[in-house]
Amino acid sequence: MNKLFRSLLNPDVGAVNHGPSLSRRGFLIGAAGAGITLAFYRPGLSFAQPEEVIENQTFEPTIWYQIENDGRIIVNIAEAEMGQHVGTALARIVADELEADWSKVELHHVDSDPKWGLMVTGGSWSVWENFMPLSRAGAAGRQVLIEEGAKLLGVNASQCRARNSEVIAGNRSISYAEIVQRGDMSRSFSEDELEKIQVKKPEDRRLIGQETQALDIPDKTDGSSMYGIDATVENMVYGRPLIPPTRYGAKINSIDDSEAKNVEGYLQTIQLNDPTDTVPGWAVVIATSFYAASKAASKIKVDWTPGETANVSEQDILDRGVELIEKSDVGALVVNDDGVDDAFSNADSVLEEDYIAHTVLHFQLEPVNALAYQKDGIWEIHTGNQWQSLILPTLAKALDVAEDKVIMRTYMLGGGFGRRLNGDYAVPAALASKALNRPVKLVFTREDDARFDSVRSPAYQRVRMAFDAEGNPTGMEHHATAGWPTQVMVPGFMPEATNGEKYDPFAIQGAAHWYSVGAHRLRAISNDLANKTFRPGWLRSVGSGWVNWALESFMDQAARKAGKDPIEFRLALLKAEGKNAGEAPNSVGGASRQANVLRRVREISEWGQEMPADTGLGVATTYGQERNMPTWTACVAKVHVDRNTGKVTLQKLTLVTDAGTVVHPDGARAQVEGAALWGASMALHEGTVFEKGEVKDQNLNTYSPMRIRDVPEIEMEFVDSTELSVGLGEPATTVVGPAIGNAIFAAVGVRMTEIPIRREAVLAALKA
Repeated sequence: MNKLFRSLLNPDVGAVNHGPSLSRRGFLIGAAGAGITLAFYRPGLSFAQPEEVIENQTFEPTIWYQIENDGRIIVNIAEAEMGQHVGTALARIVADELEADWSKVELHHVDSDPKWGLMVTGGSWSVWENFMPLSRAGAAGRQVLIEEGAKLLGVNASQCRARNSEVIAGNRSISYAEIVQRGDMSRSFSEDELEKIQVKKPEDRRLIGQETQALDIPDKTDGSSMYGIDATVENMVYGRPLIPPTRYGAKINSIDDSEAKNVEGYLQTIQLNDPTDTVPGWAVVIATSFYAASKAASKIKVDWTPGETANVSEQDILDRGVELIEKSDVGALVVNDDGVDDAFSNADSVLEEDYIAHTVLHFQLEPVNALAYQKDGIWEIHTGNQWQSLILPTLAKALDVAEDKVIMRTYMLGGGFGRRLNGDYAVPAALASKALNRPVKLVFTREDDARFDSVRSPAYQRVRMAFDAEGNPTGMEHHATAGWPTQVMVPGFMPEATNGEKYDPFAIQGAAHWYSVGAHRLRAISNDLANKTFRPGWLRSVGSGWVNWALESFMDQAARKAGKDPIEFRLALLKAEGKNAGEAPNSVGGASRQANVLRRVREISEWGQEMPADTGLGVATTYGQERNMPTWTACVAKVHVDRNTGKVTLQKLTLVTDAGTVVHPDGARAQVEGAALWGASMALHEGTVFEKGEVKDQNLNTYSPMRIRDVPEIEMEFVDSTELSVGLGEPATTVVGPAIGNAIFAAVGVRMTEIPIRREAVLAALKA
């Protein structure tokens, strides 16, 4: 679990902050069938024979590749593909160092065999985590190919170079395919040897940073890509869940399926007995088709005794948040500099504001689903999933088998956005299949999906800043409370704060900013009522989606209180001093790089220009989600506000991003644009509330993500950089909401403190 564990460590509390590493693995190259395999091997096998290791499959790669006899290069991808083109980016890194012919590179998405190691796709980690391991793996392959090619050409290796899947010596050359067919490629590198391999200088790269088509697009456009919902197997039946009225604690008293028996294809209804407590109080309707299962489900009457949260509302959860914040002795002090209390006691003035972020659903295009069955003593789970390693132990417990008796087969994801990090939807499919002793394909309707979603928790935050007589910040406090996904799903991974309390970093990290504001205190508080009412989830950008809303809205208010331009105010605080100076390899330059993107967005936006009536610009900036993997982002939003209706029209977003080395430019643009539009959608269009223990909006008739007609003009650019690649899936999500809120203030002078921003709230503020 190294990848996740590293992400949970917080440099501010003195824990270790590792960058990407090879995780103490060596590298081997050896024959495997009709080609050669290149793989990382497990610690302790440093003197292993490559062929033997490969034949016995005792290697432990997270990423590896092989070269076929015909020269095709197959890059195995252990990351989930959900539209972010992760396979293309990772293969690009290998191919560049390998000096491969890009037209011969193919992707293979792997299943959950333990030999692949930890499987989790989230947190914008994929490229950042794999950049150096893949680079070194590619460089090792190139080195061996050159050595073998030189032997076959009868020249010294120093006379050769690799280019376009060939080893070239003067006017002679030999292809990688021929080297694989004729050469002796058995070789191993110790972890130390691999660490010392020289990768290319940035100026020598020929594929990284160059335009290319994503390798996953052709199959998606011609319909041949397989998604979880496409999975079928002989003799399977379909199931639709009957979901109880509360997430936890519900019990079934009786099931009446007498009317369903008239539905053609209806077989039976199974009451699930779940030893993992993932789906308490559930039943599954079984039929020969999903249509029949769904139709029958509408006719079945279930008498439930709901759990204790049956009457909980959104306001109840927010009120509990306020109650917790006002208790000074609860929560985790993630940052707690000396002198905070003195700064406020001695302040010339203090600014304080409360912010609310409401519930958000994932609403991925493909509702969750899973096909489960047992074959030859192994339980197979066919579904799209982002974190196979998390759910496999739960599935094994549910099925009462050892973990090595469960395997997840990989499919494309029709949208993930963090929902499929939690693979809970596979549990009822497995239980139903076990009960029937037959393959069961469980499909959730849109309403089922919404009711069972691991939503982004409603959040309540209070931010305070102390100022001296000149309007300079001298101290800052940020108190944030919400439901904590890591606490609910993997509590053992929560790090310890300065006061010894455990906390969920994914519910607070975006607030650990790079501003120099004097003494700083950051308190994270778990909202116990939220955790009881629903299962909090990791939704794209997770906590940064709400903490940056409060932080950057507040910085705008602070700038205006100080009588300063909002960009100038921020720039004055991005001093890159002390803990904000940054460090190699992940955050070289620190706050100075955040200042740089701010200056650049000011240059290319209309900042400082006179705007039409009721039109304004707002700015916000972020380092993304994780302080130890910062993606420096700045955004200027341009909005127009209709004073008669309160409607906010987002006219333009201008974004500047410094993500270090950009591997796949087209994919990177797609990531930033998609993230920005997601942020805009959550700011102005999406969102729901809890009523009687469940989300109020359960389908697209009332839950409204941004429509195409609402998409604004987007201008964006990346900072040219050769620094380490960091993540792009989430940072832009976190910066758009506060930029829009700040733009509304610039346009009509009203401050929005709740997100999503509804026209009714704007209108009420205008009339206040």
